Amino acid sequence: MTNRKSQRILRTGAAAVEFAIVAPIFFIFVLGSLEFGRLNVIRHTADQAAYEAARHAMVPGATAAEARTKANRMLRFVGARGARVDVQPAVLGPDVDEITVTVDVPMNQNGWVTPRFTRNSTIHAVSRLKTERAQE
Repeated sequence: MTNRKSQRILRTGAAAVEFAIVAPIFFIFVLGSLEFGRLNVIRHTADQAAYEAARHAMVPGATAAEARTKANRMLRFVGARGARVDVQPAVLGPDVDEITVTVDVPMNQNGWVTPRFTRNSTIHAVSRLKTERAQE
């Protein structure tokens, strides 16, 4: 009985030391997973926003401003900050054959925990679609 008790006394504090070694690695892994998860959500949303804006702009009567508004609305839904949406050509006349929507989202403004892992990254999404305007 005394042998077991002395072994228990010798291990006092072992769990605290093990936790002190493992906890920082574990928390870095968890925070990195959150950051890369956020990056993935914004990447997919930027792709979808560029596509939806181009789909909106391809029909006759649509404007570039409406397409930008559509893309920005989708990006706001996930809380993306600092996004830039560009629609080319700027004026969508009847002679336009193709529309290009570009979405850029800087990741240094969009981190949940800390932008340490993605601080200098920019999500870049482009969608090009043919228009539905009839040629005369």
